Amino acid sequence: MISSSNLFHKTHYEILGVKEDANFEEVRKAYRSAILSFHPDKQQNASETSNSECVTDNKFLEIQRAWETVGNPRSRALYDAELLTLRQDTATAEDVSLEDLTVQDSGDIIELSYPCRCGDCYFIDSFELADTGCSISRDGDTISLLTSKSLPTSVVLPCGSCSLKVRLLINGDTRLHRDVHLQL
Repeated sequence: MISSSNLFHKTHYEILGVKEDANFEEVRKAYRSAILSFHPDKQQNASETSNSECVTDNKFLEIQRAWETVGNPRSRALYDAELLTLRQDTATAEDVSLEDLTVQDSGDIIELSYPCRCGDCYFIDSFELADTGCSISRDGDTISLLTSKSLPTSVVLPCGSCSLKVRLLINGDTRLHRDVHLQL
């Protein structure tokens, strides 16, 4: 369940009755079973119009929308990223891009930082980025950040001292140039 404006909404996975890490075949099987169960033509007493018929129609449409999202690998990846963002504390001070960050390269690890208004900084390093599915590579004066499948993603970064957070927006493949962003 996802909380939004004090309302709870079922995720597409909950609508289909599968776990979020279900493979494509499991999702497809759950969709086919659910869509047959709630298809308007399969309902008994089709001639009777009632509130339950409206509920069945809505459920059928919910199942169809869920399948359209999680049945397509690209839209599923975007949806999963959106779910992850919604589940993180979304009360962020601002959204920042990679180009806004200061880069420090110590050889083994690359650390990215952004100043907080309290005087401290928001930090993320190359190992933490790798945990989110992003990888950093060096090529001369250029540092490249690659996301899995070149899809946009975001990460919420807490300040080292206060309770503020920023959302780091990562849009596909990004290249940072050493002369502009790198501090040695």
